[in-house]
Amino acid sequence: MKLYRTTKGILVHDVADWFFLQEPWDLCLNRPDLRSHLTAAKKQSGLLAAEDATEILNGQLLPPIGQQEVWAAGVTYLRSKTARMEESQVSGGADFYDKVYQAERPELFFKAIAQRVSGHGQEVYIRRDSAWNVPEPELTLFLNDRGRIVGYSIGNDMSSRSIEGENPLYLPQAKMYERSAALGPCLLVPAQPLPPDTRIEMNIWRGNEQQYSDSVAISQMKREHGELAEYLFRECDFPMGCFLMTGTCLVPPPDFSLQPGDRVDIRIAPIGVLSNVVAKKPDRKPKG
Repeated sequence: MKLYRTTKGILVHDVADWFFLQEPWDLCLNRPDLRSHLTAAKKQSGLLAAEDATEILNGQLLPPIGQQEVWAAGVTYLRSKTARMEESQVSGGADFYDKVYQAERPELFFKAIAQRVSGHGQEVYIRRDSAWNVPEPELTLFLNDRGRIVGYSIGNDMSSRSIEGENPLYLPQAKMYERSAALGPCLLVPAQPLPPDTRIEMNIWRGNEQQYSDSVAISQMKREHGELAEYLFRECDFPMGCFLMTGTCLVPPPDFSLQPGDRVDIRIAPIGVLSNVVAKKPDRKPKG
C-alpha cells in the first residue's frame, strides 16, 4: 500500500483502489501493525475515483513527513566511498572514508527536521557558498517508534561536495541547510521487505538535455537495513518514528555541478518518482 500525505488527509492507494484515512499522520505511521490497520480502514471507507485521486495528488500533495526527523547513512556503497575520497584528497581527509567503509560502526548523521524537507514537485536548494553541488538518490526507510522498518520512501540527500571536501568536519554545513532534503512522493508499506534487485534510478535534466542517467540495485549496499536501524536506535528515542536515508551509489562525474533550474528525477519502481527542481535560497527580506 502507498500512503500519500495531502492537505485533505492521508490518501491511500491499494492496487487499483483509492481511499482517504482521516487520522493524524504521526499516529497512523506508528500503529503496531500498520498494514492490518490500513486493510481494516479500507473496508470501512468509501472508495475514491482514480481521476479524483490524481487531481488531489497534482495539487495538494505534501512531503510524507510529520514530526519525524530525517537521518542519513554515509559511505554504505563502494562508489560513495570512492567519491568521498576523491573530493577529500587535497584536505588529507580521504583516509577517513576508507576507514568508515571498513569499520563495524556505520556513519550516521542527522539530516533535517520536517521544515527543511521538500516534497515531490517542490524545489530543493543548493548552497550559495558552495561551488560543487550534487543530488544523492537514496532508498529511505521509515522506522516507527519501536525501531521497526515498516515503510519506504525515496530520498534526495542534497550535498555540497566542495564544502565537505575542504574538511570532513564541515559535514554538517555540506549536508544540513534549508531544503537540503527531499522525500516522496509517498510512503510505501509493503507486505514484505523490498527485494535486493530493487533499483534506484536517477536522471538529471538541464532544460531538455539530459545531463546524467544511471541506476543501481540496492543489493550493492554493503550494510543491512536492519543494521543501520539498530545503530540509530541504540541511544536515540524517536517518539514519532524517523526516516533514515541509506546512502547512495549514483554519483555524477567530478566535472558536474547542479545549477538553478536543473530537474532531478529519482525513481524506485515500487515507490514511484520523486522529482525536484533545483534553486538557491532566496535572499532574506529586510524586516519592517
